[in-house]
Amino acid sequence: MSLEKKPQFAVLRSVESFQDPRPSIKKRMADGKALRKVVSFSDQAIYTPPKHRIDPVRILEEQAKERIESLVPIRYERMLQSPFAFYRGGAAIMAQDLANQPTTNITVQLCGDMHVSNFGLFGSAEHRLIFGINDFDETLPGSWEWDIKRLVASALIASESLGGDRALGKKLVYRIASEYQKRIAQYAKMPYLDLAQEFIGEKDIRKHFSKEHQKKLDAYLKETKGQGNIQVLQSLTTLVGKNRKIINKPPLIEHFKKNAYGVSLASLIDKALLNYSSSLLADRQILFQRYSLKDFARKVVGVGSVGTNCMVLYFEGDSENDPLFLQYKEAQKSVLTPYLGESIYRDMGRRVVAGQRLLQGAPDIFLNYGAVQFDINKSQGFYLRQLRDMKGGIGVGTGGVSLKNFPDYAKLFGWALALGHARSGDAAVIAGYCGQSPELNEALYSFAKAYAKQNQQDFEQFCKAVKTGRLKVAKKKIAL
Repeated sequence: MSLEKKPQFAVLRSVESFQDPRPSIKKRMADGKALRKVVSFSDQAIYTPPKHRIDPVRILEEQAKERIESLVPIRYERMLQSPFAFYRGGAAIMAQDLANQPTTNITVQLCGDMHVSNFGLFGSAEHRLIFGINDFDETLPGSWEWDIKRLVASALIASESLGGDRALGKKLVYRIASEYQKRIAQYAKMPYLDLAQEFIGEKDIRKHFSKEHQKKLDAYLKETKGQGNIQVLQSLTTLVGKNRKIINKPPLIEHFKKNAYGVSLASLIDKALLNYSSSLLADRQILFQRYSLKDFARKVVGVGSVGTNCMVLYFEGDSENDPLFLQYKEAQKSVLTPYLGESIYRDMGRRVVAGQRLLQGAPDIFLNYGAVQFDINKSQGFYLRQLRDMKGGIGVGTGGVSLKNFPDYAKLFGWALALGHARSGDAAVIAGYCGQSPELNEALYSFAKAYAKQNQQDFEQFCKAVKTGRLKVAKKKIAL
């Protein structure tokens, strides 16, 4: 059973008037439970490759056509590091596979690239430390299974890449799935205003960590709290004469005067910022206009985003003691678009920002979108957010997630995903379908095992394409 290619919208109300009552929680949970007769848990356990599955290397090659050519080898080099690194960069590869699986069609706002390295800590608008989903470049409305299946498969693949055994992999999937079940049932009965204000705070994080891992968690939380604009100023800039400039670290951070179309970057960025600021809320617009742009540079980030146009923008208030760093990220069409249909938003930056606000619930005050016109035929959608203001990513095997503390993080992953889906979809219908039975956990584990094998085959094909010269990679390892 596969989804038809059609536009979908993450909405809860399809009635003609807000005076019409919504079905009760009990009724919606019953509707969700009834869907088990349409798509059983055993159906969810099976991974069925598409009949005419597109070559994964070809998918990557097609993506490369829309990216900065000189940066694509860095992307491939990073994907070459392990099956999990390849999986991180292969959201477009898995999208075609997810489209071929049975789904309940309970619509939520999908993250679209859900994996265990796509979580982290960030500061809310009130500067509270919150745990949640980190990246939303592929967000689009679709059935909730797409996210959780990609997440559990990633846990198994990441565990195997770190040397974890089968027992650990199963434990991780079960913890993610059971926490998702538990939290979605909780959110199904929560008043909507309470749900809108719900977040996973520092106390919640500590409760989920065993005593033996508390010291490492304390260090991570302390480091994240210390990630402010002053700290970024010290690490990312240097004095050049009387002015501060972003430090060049090619090929990861570089200054350019013109873009790939030969247009002045300074002129384009000025137009982009005017476009961006025009749609900010009034209080934030006034705040932003008090800052002046001092420098900007292209910055290579992540794995899946490498090759898209990403920049760091350095602003100052009345002095260098009042710095502001924003990250500019190009927004292309979601990799889910060929299977779920076009976004309701023409501007892809707006698509990303709308999805982030739905799923995260507490984005930073400068999160917003815009578009810049290169010429009559070419424009670029983008979004801006603060670079590092109480932000800390969860790296797998790089000082964050280890084999020892992976189970602690797994419950948080399932919780954060459930919260995002409850914010944007109907938690009661999802809860009714999921229930509390471990049967769903076992089904998702079976799917994860099967897809881990598919990912390994794709990774080997990717490695072969590199070895034969079909794909060009950077000559040396380029750190994330």
